[in-house]
Amino acid sequence: MAENEFRTGDHVSWASHSGRAYGVVREKITERTHVRGHAVDASPAEPQYRIRNDDSGRDVAHRPEVLRHERP
Repeated sequence: MAENEFRTGDHVSWASHSGRAYGVVREKITERTHVRGHAVDASPAEPQYRIRNDDSGRDVAHRPEVLRHERP
């Protein structure tokens, strides 16, 4: 699997304003949608991922280049 490819259930992290945040990939987004009221401009060529934040339990969307695989 390429570094910027993730699957449902993968544990990932990303930089946040309060340090590193952690979560689990819920789905790959390949079309324009909204996550928690925020527009997500995803496409098949530029996908994003819906992630369930471990701490807050809320869904967020991120581009693959800002995500890092973590051990479960």
